[in-house]
Amino acid sequence: MPLLNLLLLALGLAMDATAVSIASALATPRVRARDALLISFLFGLFQAIMPVIGWAVGAQFANAIAAWDHWLAFVLLGGIGAKMLHEAYTHRHPGAGAAEKADTATTGRNPFHLGRLVIMAFATSIDALAAGVTLPVLDVHIAMAAAIIGGVTFALCLLGVSVARRFGESLEGKLDIVGGVVLIGLGIKTLVEHLSAG
Repeated sequence: MPLLNLLLLALGLAMDATAVSIASALATPRVRARDALLISFLFGLFQAIMPVIGWAVGAQFANAIAAWDHWLAFVLLGGIGAKMLHEAYTHRHPGAGAAEKADTATTGRNPFHLGRLVIMAFATSIDALAAGVTLPVLDVHIAMAAAIIGGVTFALCLLGVSVARRFGESLEGKLDIVGGVVLIGLGIKTLVEHLSAG
């Protein structure tokens, strides 16, 4: 596979992760450098590992992967997005219970909570798993492909967070609703595209 084609593949696979990174940055007024590095690293890591898993599994399991990948992505991204919208609502309506407030104070209002990032990294890298199944047919070195896909994802996510930080800071973190809508939209987009293709 020519290097240009591999780069284009990496760009395509990185789009969802980049969009989620931007949405996460928009959902908080202050994004620390370590937050930006963490989300970029995790998304890049998952995007690099998943094609390797797909490559190892082999083409005989491609149909099985394709049968559930879009549903899994839809549930994970849609669920996280709905939770973000719920948190945005309860944050603006202080009548929420003490337990909800405690959860919000610890992890709920932090889009860069490690557990949430791992789930989103997994959800946005499922397409990379399916793409990895095709790599042996395309005659590409798997280590080089994984490095390029992971590296491109890391760079785009870091760039996306850096650009979104200015908007988040200027609007004092009031765009958490945007983050939830984006995640739900990505989940729906993934589901509709796969169902239409089927």
